[in-house]
Amino acid sequence: MKAARRLQQLQQPQSFLACLRQFLTPQVWKQARAATPGHRSQPRWDLQPLVMIALAMTWAAGDAQPEKFATARGFYVLAYETRKRPGKTIQGFQKALGRLPLRPLRALAAGVRDQIRRHYGPRLLIDGYEPMGCDGSRIECPRTAELEARLRLAGNADSAPTIWVTAFVHLGLGLLWSWRLGLGTADELLHLRQMLATLSPQALIVADAAYIGYELFQAILLTRRSFLVRMSSKVHLYTAEHAELTTWSEGLVYYWPLYVQEQGRPPIPCRLIRVPAKGQAKHDVWLLTNVLDPARLSAKTAAKFYRWRWRNEGIFRIYKRTIKKLKLSSRTVRLVHREAEASLLALQLLLAHADLALRPVPSAGEPAISPRKVLRNIQQELKGEVKPGGGSYRRRLEGCRAEAREQKSPKACRAWPRRKPHQPPAPPKLHTLTAEQKALIQKLLRAA
Repeated sequence: MKAARRLQQLQQPQSFLACLRQFLTPQVWKQARAATPGHRSQPRWDLQPLVMIALAMTWAAGDAQPEKFATARGFYVLAYETRKRPGKTIQGFQKALGRLPLRPLRALAAGVRDQIRRHYGPRLLIDGYEPMGCDGSRIECPRTAELEARLRLAGNADSAPTIWVTAFVHLGLGLLWSWRLGLGTADELLHLRQMLATLSPQALIVADAAYIGYELFQAILLTRRSFLVRMSSKVHLYTAEHAELTTWSEGLVYYWPLYVQEQGRPPIPCRLIRVPAKGQAKHDVWLLTNVLDPARLSAKTAAKFYRWRWRNEGIFRIYKRTIKKLKLSSRTVRLVHREAEASLLALQLLLAHADLALRPVPSAGEPAISPRKVLRNIQQELKGEVKPGGGSYRRRLEGCRAEAREQKSPKACRAWPRRKPHQPPAPPKLHTLTAEQKALIQKLLRAA
């Protein structure tokens, strides 16, 4: 047994680059190059050094971009000694990055996502589903003339230029899955619909009360995926027989907005689940899902998946605070989008390679790593500050495991100047179908 465990450890990647190559495989690089067949690499800036240095700059310590560039370039030169050296100046790097189309970056992200699926396999499934949380956040940009003119301002009239990031996160593993960028005033419901192709048929989309809409739910149903969304008082639901919210536990309802009825379109049959308040929670949570069979998705499992939705917020906290992307540094629209794409890919790789190394096989559902500790180890690798006798990178990752602790305080307990106080959504409005509405439903069902 000990010999078999020792052999397994030896077969695992030991260096930082070897860990990254589990996801940035030659096939993934080939896929990225094929995404832009007409694009010509520059003499000093081929696709691989350009992307690797952009990733390393995201991980590198330091406040100034030239300092991060020097660290990232030095790491790349030492790691790839036999390859042509990239340019020496950050100005040349930024010009080359600005000329790079976004398609190869998105192709890289798709390739990394495929490798995550290949490495994790059945572990992505939890209780028969891949729970994918969806949420969005604004990222500030510098107040340059170009960004202020081309990026719409969001919030107050004097706010900085912003972009919007909508992201899927695998809630069981806490891994960034896919993302979509837009203006600071972007439609996150449209972003979700555009990202449906990145999910498997076993995906269960878990979202808060902002992700409600007939067209959205229809798009999810057409792709044969499932949803679990929190309800609010803005939503009107219908039951076949009279029912009271005060005694509701779970049951069949119809999502059928008035404008949909006027257009003669059918309702969406759903299941409304009430999660009673427990512990620190002061309000019941009302969840709507298109999984009608409780045997496929029990109320207990639905409550667990929605409780994990906070990990979406955690991903944005890691992005903004841990790797310090609260505000992007690029000063043009082209560079802002490329910096955001590269930094999100860097976050995905940081989480994926460490989680794969440290997560025990049957432990999906609990955090496995401390992103801050992993980042510190990466920064030591980039600067070559590993102490003699410190062991391999894989061995040092053992000290980056997440600390198990019980949540005893509210997740949002401080008032911030630019953040509105959180108000839990009120229960949805419940109506009883009239005889005319029941007849219309039967007519629409027969026509379908």
